[in-house]
Amino acid sequence: MELSIHTTSLPHTDPEASLAFYRDVFGFEVRTDVGSGTMRWITVGPPGQPGTSILLAPPAVDPAITDDERRTIAEMMAKGTYGWIMLATKDLDDTFERVRAGGAEVVQEPIEQPYGVRDCAFRDPAGNLVRIQERR
Repeated sequence: MELSIHTTSLPHTDPEASLAFYRDVFGFEVRTDVGSGTMRWITVGPPGQPGTSILLAPPAVDPAITDDERRTIAEMMAKGTYGWIMLATKDLDDTFERVRAGGAEVVQEPIEQPYGVRDCAFRDPAGNLVRIQERR
Protein backbone atom coordinates (compact mmCIF):
# COMPACT_ATOMS: atom_id res chain seq x y z
CA MET A 1 0.00 0.00 0.00
CA GLU A 2 1.32 3.44 -0.91
CA LEU A 3 -0.17 6.42 0.91
CA SER A 4 0.72 10.08 1.10
CA ILE A 5 -0.53 12.96 3.19
CA HIS A 6 -2.78 15.03 0.96
CA THR A 7 -4.57 17.48 3.25
CA THR A 8 -4.68 18.25 6.94
CA SER A 9 -7.01 20.77 8.49
CA LEU A 10 -6.74 23.60 10.99
CA PRO A 11 -9.63 25.65 12.31
CA HIS A 12 -9.87 29.37 11.74
CA THR A 13 -11.84 32.05 13.56
CA ASP A 14 -11.05 34.82 11.09
CA PRO A 15 -10.56 33.57 7.53
CA GLU A 16 -8.90 36.79 6.32
CA ALA A 17 -6.36 36.77 9.17
CA SER A 18 -5.60 33.06 8.65
CA LEU A 19 -5.29 33.55 4.90
CA ALA A 20 -2.89 36.47 5.39
CA PHE A 21 -0.82 34.45 7.87
CA TYR A 22 -0.34 31.36 5.73
CA ARG A 23 -0.12 33.21 2.39
CA ASP A 24 1.84 36.33 3.34
CA VAL A 25 3.96 35.17 6.28
CA PHE A 26 4.68 31.57 5.19
CA GLY A 27 4.43 32.20 1.44
CA PHE A 28 1.95 29.39 0.86
CA GLU A 29 -0.12 29.29 -2.32
CA VAL A 30 -3.87 29.70 -2.10
CA ARG A 31 -5.38 26.69 -3.85
CA THR A 32 -9.08 27.09 -3.10
CA ASP A 33 -11.23 29.61 -1.29
CA VAL A 34 -14.93 28.76 -1.07
CA GLY A 35 -17.79 30.04 1.03
CA SER A 36 -18.35 33.51 2.42
CA GLY A 37 -17.98 35.46 5.64
CA THR A 38 -16.63 33.30 8.46
CA MET A 39 -17.93 30.18 6.69
CA ARG A 40 -14.98 29.88 4.32
CA TRP A 41 -12.92 26.82 3.50
CA ILE A 42 -9.46 27.90 2.30
CA THR A 43 -6.84 25.47 1.06
CA VAL A 44 -3.20 26.60 1.11
CA GLY A 45 0.05 24.79 0.52
CA PRO A 46 3.76 25.20 -0.05
CA PRO A 47 4.82 26.17 -3.57
CA GLY A 48 6.28 23.21 -5.42
CA GLN A 49 4.31 20.71 -3.33
CA PRO A 50 0.91 20.57 -5.05
CA GLY A 51 0.03 17.28 -3.39
CA THR A 52 0.23 18.60 0.18
CA SER A 53 -2.26 21.13 1.56
CA ILE A 54 -3.67 22.66 4.71
CA LEU A 55 -7.42 23.22 4.82
CA LEU A 56 -8.27 26.28 6.93
CA ALA A 57 -11.86 25.64 7.97
CA PRO A 58 -14.49 27.04 10.29
CA PRO A 59 -14.55 24.98 13.50
CA ALA A 60 -17.44 22.87 14.76
CA VAL A 61 -19.78 23.29 11.78
CA ASP A 62 -20.69 19.60 11.64
CA PRO A 63 -24.39 19.35 12.57
CA ALA A 64 -23.60 16.27 14.67
CA ILE A 65 -21.52 18.36 17.11
CA THR A 66 -23.42 19.40 20.21
CA ASP A 67 -23.52 22.90 21.70
CA ASP A 68 -21.41 21.65 24.63
CA GLU A 69 -18.82 20.30 22.19
CA ARG A 70 -18.82 23.63 20.31
CA ARG A 71 -18.16 25.48 23.58
CA THR A 72 -15.33 23.08 24.42
CA ILE A 73 -13.77 23.56 20.98
CA ALA A 74 -14.06 27.37 21.32
CA GLU A 75 -12.41 27.21 24.76
CA MET A 76 -9.58 24.99 23.50
CA MET A 77 -8.98 27.23 20.49
CA ALA A 78 -8.84 30.29 22.75
CA LYS A 79 -6.14 28.55 24.84
CA GLY A 80 -4.28 27.36 21.74
CA THR A 81 -4.72 23.68 22.59
CA TYR A 82 -7.09 22.56 19.82
CA GLY A 83 -5.17 22.59 16.53
CA TRP A 84 -1.50 22.26 15.69
CA ILE A 85 0.80 21.44 12.81
CA MET A 86 4.49 20.70 12.34
CA LEU A 87 6.39 22.20 9.42
CA ALA A 88 10.04 21.74 8.44
CA THR A 89 12.74 23.98 6.99
CA LYS A 90 16.40 23.72 6.08
CA ASP A 91 17.28 27.06 7.73
CA LEU A 92 15.42 27.38 11.03
CA ASP A 93 17.05 30.65 12.08
CA ASP A 94 16.18 32.44 8.83
CA THR A 95 12.64 31.03 8.84
CA PHE A 96 12.14 32.04 12.46
CA GLU A 97 13.25 35.62 11.78
CA ARG A 98 11.02 35.92 8.70
CA VAL A 99 7.95 34.56 10.50
CA ARG A 100 8.58 36.77 13.53
CA ALA A 101 9.06 39.80 11.23
CA GLY A 102 5.68 38.91 9.71
CA GLY A 103 4.07 39.59 13.07
CA ALA A 104 3.44 36.02 14.21
CA GLU A 105 3.08 35.39 17.93
CA VAL A 106 6.27 33.67 19.11
CA VAL A 107 5.72 30.75 21.47
CA GLN A 108 9.27 29.41 21.46
CA GLU A 109 12.48 30.69 19.89
CA PRO A 110 14.74 28.16 18.12
CA ILE A 111 16.09 25.63 20.59
CA GLU A 112 17.72 22.21 20.56
CA GLN A 113 15.20 19.83 22.12
CA PRO A 114 16.31 16.95 24.37
CA TYR A 115 14.55 14.51 22.00
CA GLY A 116 16.93 15.31 19.15
CA VAL A 117 15.34 18.05 17.04
CA ARG A 118 15.89 21.76 16.81
CA ASP A 119 12.67 23.70 16.48
CA CYS A 120 10.66 26.82 17.24
CA ALA A 121 6.94 27.56 17.64
CA PHE A 122 4.37 30.23 16.79
CA ARG A 123 0.61 30.68 17.10
CA ASP A 124 -1.49 31.45 14.06
CA PRO A 125 -4.37 33.97 14.24
CA ALA A 126 -6.80 31.27 15.46
CA GLY A 127 -4.42 30.18 18.24
CA ASN A 128 -3.25 27.01 16.48
CA LEU A 129 0.28 25.97 17.40
CA VAL A 130 2.69 25.95 14.46
CA ARG A 131 5.97 24.16 15.24
CA ILE A 132 8.79 24.41 12.74
CA GLN A 133 11.57 21.83 12.84
CA GLU A 134 14.97 22.12 11.24
CA ARG A 135 15.60 19.43 8.59
CA ARG A 136 19.01 17.87 9.02
